[in-house]
Amino acid sequence: MKRSAALSILFLATLGLWGFSTPVAALSPASSLNGIDAAEPHNEFWANLQALCESAAEGELLQSPDDQIDPDARLVVHFWECGDEELRFPLHVDENRSRTWVIIHRGDHLELRHDHRNPDGSEESNTWYGSTTLEAGTANRQEFVTQRGEDTGGWAIEIEPGVHFTYGTIRNSEWRHHLRFDLANPVDLPPMHWGHETRPSQRPDPTGS
Repeated sequence: MKRSAALSILFLATLGLWGFSTPVAALSPASSLNGIDAAEPHNEFWANLQALCESAAEGELLQSPDDQIDPDARLVVHFWECGDEELRFPLHVDENRSRTWVIIHRGDHLELRHDHRNPDGSEESNTWYGSTTLEAGTANRQEFVTQRGEDTGGWAIEIEPGVHFTYGTIRNSEWRHHLRFDLANPVDLPPMHWGHETRPSQRPDPTGS
């Protein structure tokens, strides 16, 4: 396993953003939508992601503001669990199987979390950070951000069915770290990710808070 690749994913979510990850208590309320009916685009986006379930795609690094991500690392996302309230997509970086993206449907907004595990399945000290949607978004793109004054920072996920799935960090809606996965050419499912036997301690039940 390439050490640089493993370290790059460890810090991917916090590099160049606000300098910290977003704890549970700091998530912005859904009232930030300012009366916009977000149900339709959120549900359409969710359906697009659910359609990927039980497949895997290989990705590439399109953009990075630094050298933390090894451009030669093999990136594979496994669209593993696709429920009505929770999606779990493990990210494999060469032989590092420690990262899982968890997307939660809260009814009036969506939430993105990062589940980090050690090889023995135990939780890393830096885990479960993320943010929520503040806008309705679209069926093809949702932003999970924190707002500071006039600026926003966080993560974005894009889905173009049958073409690509994209994840990365953003600032004011512009990509900073940008990973894109090819949906047109599915790959074999990777080995199971670390910690798949147990749920995150912060969300022991898939319908929990």
